[in-house]
Amino acid sequence: MTTPRPALDPELRDLLADMPLMSRLDTDTLAHLRAVASPPVESLLVGRQAERRETTVPAGDGAPIALSVFSPDNTGRTAQAAPCVYWIHGGGMVMGDRFSQIDIPLEWLEAFGVVVVSVDYRLAPEATGTTLVDDCYRGLSWVAEHSDELGIDPARIIVAGPSAGGGLAAGLTLLARDRGAPAIAAQILICPMLDHRNDSVSSHQYSDGPGVWTREMNAFGWSAVLGDLTGDEVPAYVSPALAEDLSGLPATYVDTGSAEVFRDEDTDYATRIWAAGGQAELHVWAGGFHGFDALYPQARVSATARRTRTAWLGRLLTAQTSTPVRTAGAAGDGLLSRNLSGRGAPRAV
Repeated sequence: MTTPRPALDPELRDLLADMPLMSRLDTDTLAHLRAVASPPVESLLVGRQAERRETTVPAGDGAPIALSVFSPDNTGRTAQAAPCVYWIHGGGMVMGDRFSQIDIPLEWLEAFGVVVVSVDYRLAPEATGTTLVDDCYRGLSWVAEHSDELGIDPARIIVAGPSAGGGLAAGLTLLARDRGAPAIAAQILICPMLDHRNDSVSSHQYSDGPGVWTREMNAFGWSAVLGDLTGDEVPAYVSPALAEDLSGLPATYVDTGSAEVFRDEDTDYATRIWAAGGQAELHVWAGGFHGFDALYPQARVSATARRTRTAWLGRLLTAQTSTPVRTAGAAGDGLLSRNLSGRGAPRAV
């Protein structure tokens, strides 16, 4: 029996009609997807007032973890330390790199003068268990320890990411809370991949058919990262929906689409943060499929979603400092809206 699904936004439906979709993911398909070259990051930096620096930090086993640091250039900068967005890319835990979906935080660099640091955590199935979130933690710890060198305010570090990156951001935030450092001021979880059990109503709605990210593809990703871990062996830092205690978390932004596999686990996570006395803002975009705003930023609902997320970050940063954050221009939200609706190329999510 076919499970009814929420209708797609009409504009997104028309755009999606030209995209090849899959029902399942396997090792051969993964190898092909990994081999598809992404647009060079240099193309995304054209016209942006940003400087780029590359560095590596050692993982727990000594493997190098690459970090890309994007800073506002010296034009118009003040002596005040900047906020930092620590970006964790998406890709189902099995694909992507530190430049995937980087156009999203680069817009925040332009709008608010934040320093963006993007981490190249190791991917499953080559890396399993807590390795991915540990890599992210190592990178974040390096950022906090080198905040003076990077021109970053260590009290204003925001972790953010889409899909798998959102799940890793949530796990990283739990890990930092439990270890007492580094300090995380906020987390932005964009259609996050939070629950390895893959058994929600929305998960079953997006099964048995092609899609951007289906229940079957999700099962492949989780199987790749969990390896031999089963049941009670799965840590909440890997599958954050398992965390029994969501108290003491920083300000949280969660957004998702009504027409996607992660809808229910994402809304549940925000609800449980509220139940623990925390602050979360939740948006469920009607007719949005998984990663809609990254794949088609020109769509009206995508531009609205991105603008709303950016506005939340702007309010957060303004509340954290007595000095107003740098904005895109005197036109404020109107200019930012035009920037968000016109930038960005399709990305694997």
